Amino acid sequence: MICAYIAFTARGLALAQQLAQTCPGSVSRCGLSGVTLAGWTAQQFAAADALVFVGAAGIAVRAIAPHCKSKASDPAVVVLDECGRFAVPVLSGHLGGANELARRLAAVCGAVPVITTATDANGVFAVDEWARHQNCAVLEPERIKKVSGALLAGRTVRFASDWPIAGSPPAGLAEDAVAPELALTLCPAGDALHLVPRIGVLGVGCRRGTGADTLAEAFAAFCAQADLAPQCIAAAASIDLKQNEAGLLAFCQSRGWPVEFFTAEQLRQAPGSFTPSAFVQSVTGVDNVCERAAVLAAGGPLVFHKFARTGVTFALAARPFAPDWRWQHV
Repeated sequence: MICAYIAFTARGLALAQQLAQTCPGSVSRCGLSGVTLAGWTAQQFAAADALVFVGAAGIAVRAIAPHCKSKASDPAVVVLDECGRFAVPVLSGHLGGANELARRLAAVCGAVPVITTATDANGVFAVDEWARHQNCAVLEPERIKKVSGALLAGRTVRFASDWPIAGSPPAGLAEDAVAPELALTLCPAGDALHLVPRIGVLGVGCRRGTGADTLAEAFAAFCAQADLAPQCIAAAASIDLKQNEAGLLAFCQSRGWPVEFFTAEQLRQAPGSFTPSAFVQSVTGVDNVCERAAVLAAGGPLVFHKFARTGVTFALAARPFAPDWRWQHV
């Protein structure tokens, strides 16, 4: 987690520097070195995972108000008084990790973490916080309140998962693959709250000179055909012959995916059964690029085999994934 601290007094600055030794991040003092509250907040809201205000809660609330958009994308915001007595998460308590960060910061300086989210206050399972610990994207954040509301009201929430989940389900959750209200999957369907693990590696093959737009259109078609949530993809992979393809690099960069490239010899060593192509063999020296690259980069099995469109091929492999009901606050 990338933290950014701002303080307003010498005492607050000393506390911020102490906190940053445990939870690393930049430390600034408002009014020094050209730092303004508005400018600092705008910059860090876009760049940091967490903003930590060492000062009054009202200052933080007014500063972040113009920038708040969605619990799915807003960074964590935590406020500590300059005496280090209280640590208060004020934004993105679960998905952004502000509750957990407040506990960690409180432990550093002996503060009391002031956690106000209803599920925490009532000792009820927090689905969005669990999703973050499992490295899952929450596709429909507006449905979180439906699940949490049911649990807070003492009703049972039905869940389904495409993977076995270690441990016992929390109180109030019962497995039901037929009509789930909560689903852990790569392929969302229905009205459940869908949690999508970020474990996918996209194998890519393309003709020389293929543009980013062509790749994007083919990718949309691939996801539509497979009913695949694109949020599952964490990285991409291809053959080293494509490492200077501007369109491929731009396509991946725009989505924040690192790309790994393999030689033909490395691709030939990939374990598994793959869709062969004599043409691909004649051009690259290996019978399949997208499937083999995906498997090598993921270190896991193919989920979707070769898809071809407009000179582009895609395949998807999954990294190992072991969801667990058992987790504890740091």
